[in-house]
Amino acid sequence: MEGKILGVLLYLGVIFYLGYQAWKKTKKSTDYMLAGRQMNPFILAMSYGATFVSTSAIIGFGGVSGMFGMSLLWLTFLTIFVGIFVAMVFFGKRTRRMGLALDTHTFPELLGRRYKSKFIQQFSGVVIFVFIPVYAAAVLIGICRMLEVAFPAISYGAWLLIVTAIVAMYVVTGGLRAVMYTDAFQGSIMALMMLILIITTYALLGGVTEAHQALTDMINLVPPKLIKGGMAGWTVGPHLQSPIGLTVYTTIIYGVGIGVLAQPQLAIRFMTVPSDRELNRAVAIGGVFILLLTGVAFVVGALSNVVFYNEFGKISIAMAGGNFDKIIPIYIDKIMPGWFSGLFLVAMFAAAMSTMSSQYHVGGTSLSRDFLEQYIKVGNSGSDMKLNRLGVTVAVIATLVWAWLLPGGVIARATAFFFGLCAASFLPIYVLGLYWKGMTKIGAKVSMVGGFAFSMFWLLFIHVKEAASIGLCKAIFGKATLVADAAPGSWMWLMQWVDPNVVALPVSLVLAVGVSLATRRMEQKHLDLCWEGLC
Repeated sequence: MEGKILGVLLYLGVIFYLGYQAWKKTKKSTDYMLAGRQMNPFILAMSYGATFVSTSAIIGFGGVSGMFGMSLLWLTFLTIFVGIFVAMVFFGKRTRRMGLALDTHTFPELLGRRYKSKFIQQFSGVVIFVFIPVYAAAVLIGICRMLEVAFPAISYGAWLLIVTAIVAMYVVTGGLRAVMYTDAFQGSIMALMMLILIITTYALLGGVTEAHQALTDMINLVPPKLIKGGMAGWTVGPHLQSPIGLTVYTTIIYGVGIGVLAQPQLAIRFMTVPSDRELNRAVAIGGVFILLLTGVAFVVGALSNVVFYNEFGKISIAMAGGNFDKIIPIYIDKIMPGWFSGLFLVAMFAAAMSTMSSQYHVGGTSLSRDFLEQYIKVGNSGSDMKLNRLGVTVAVIATLVWAWLLPGGVIARATAFFFGLCAASFLPIYVLGLYWKGMTKIGAKVSMVGGFAFSMFWLLFIHVKEAASIGLCKAIFGKATLVADAAPGSWMWLMQWVDPNVVALPVSLVLAVGVSLATRRMEQKHLDLCWEGLC
């Protein structure tokens, strides 16, 4: 116990020192929102990766892999190929150059100025501010569940308050510079701990081949309920035409793997570097980092079934009492050496703080810069900074409220929800805005609002997890979802497990292209400004 406390205290000491250094260099709004546009490739890559991969991936998705198996490794592939390579090479460079040409400081401001639309900036700012606390709450829940297991004398509710206060202190004062400095430090800790975790796990099971064969041989231990839902074992993917298969492939793998491209807290990092060279160098660093974190979390989550069964005669979900958010914390506490549990706790603390700090920052600046500043006249840089800090504070409070309200086992689902919503609302107008001069203001508005509306409709009336929990469909139509009474096993009945993004993103893309082709092209002078330096 003393080792855990000492490790956390040393870690916090470094964090607050980095936050203090960032605070001293944060003098104006560009420093607060874009870290002065002077980040080096290592800090960019580690900050990007640490923001992308947090306790929601390690604890939440690691727990999901403990329940559903190795099929989640497809998400690791997408996060590296799409989330790192495609994002930095094909999105990052053009985002940085267009953001510089238009003098933008936030993701909604980039979209708004690209299309010369205050509505687009305000609408996207409100969507981000309202819904990113749900994602941030999932991350907060993940680390607090870990701390609850490590320090049982302190309640879960108390940990929510403690962790929130710690992160808020340096984000509110130091802005994005503090976020990125601390992210780089935190990401380094996370990578080292995950490397130790995978080596130790394979050693416990006698090697790579032996470990995976043992998991394959446990097919008879898969609970009947999961077999009925479409699961075929922990080392093979679930059947596609099944509730579990559709959840894994459409919500977790597709929703998160594609949705990463439209994440505002990640896109803003492309505008923090002075040139394209930093982005090129960050690709390799970021790819290795993501492989270490997501790949290890998903493999260890699945293999935890073998370790738990060998040690306690139970599979992972049984050890966690039915809450897969607890699988990884219990694995660390019960299986790993005592010295590692303290270090891993620090790593998870780092994972949570790195992502939450970015979420608080982008949520708060979306409220202040992209919404409030459109109605409130800011007289000087000092007033601008105060308004930004107020926005971040409100985002912190909103996250804390959501963390208290959300049920158990929600970490992975809340993450996928936000990724999918951002993809349906922003991805078509973002990518077409970077590459197609024929994209129009009206096309962007219709696409953004249409994608958001269709995604929300699917969540409230079709997708069973959200629709049943919220109850709006039940109140209006008398059934959990609009397709709940379809014949079990039919394609209509299976739509209840198809992620909203599978339908909403193509709808949003068709609206963007179709309406733009039918409306007047934006003036050439503005397009020339947007494309300054792109060709």
